[in-house]
Amino acid sequence: MTAQNDVTSVVPSPRRSAELSKVYQEGVAAGIVGAATIAIWFLILDAINGRPLYTPTILGTALFRRGAGLASPETLPVSLDMVLMFTWVHGLVFAMVGGAASRLLAFAERNPNIGFGILFLFVVCEFGFLAAAMMFAEPVLHALAWPAILIANLLAAAAMGGYFWLRHPNLRIRP
Repeated sequence: MTAQNDVTSVVPSPRRSAELSKVYQEGVAAGIVGAATIAIWFLILDAINGRPLYTPTILGTALFRRGAGLASPETLPVSLDMVLMFTWVHGLVFAMVGGAASRLLAFAERNPNIGFGILFLFVVCEFGFLAAAMMFAEPVLHALAWPAILIANLLAAAAMGGYFWLRHPNLRIRP
């Protein structure tokens, strides 16, 4: 058995580790802002339609019960269990998306030339999500209006963008 003398290990400095931790904390916070924006939007729409918590019940049913009961969604009773489970998963997904966005913004701060590419990636993902929902979640789109979903996603993106704008006032994007 021989020892390898040319192998080095990279140990992140405490400063770099603290910076990375701050980036992800910022991303989680932005994700929670985005998830809360969507939740509030649909709570308002559901309340106007006379069925508070209807949307998270539909989405929770689609996710956790594989759509059982969505054949006639108007008869589906509001389920606090579905609302809480869906809200938890929704918040986690948005926290991950916010973390990824924060990481990309930190990268764009160091290299402004890739900022436009990151912005373009966001637009593709936004409309890719809607296209995937149309293809794979047709029963959900019958129960919920797709324009409301699109508006909710745009509101969440604007809220998260506003949060990041406040946290990164000197960020410049060059094409």
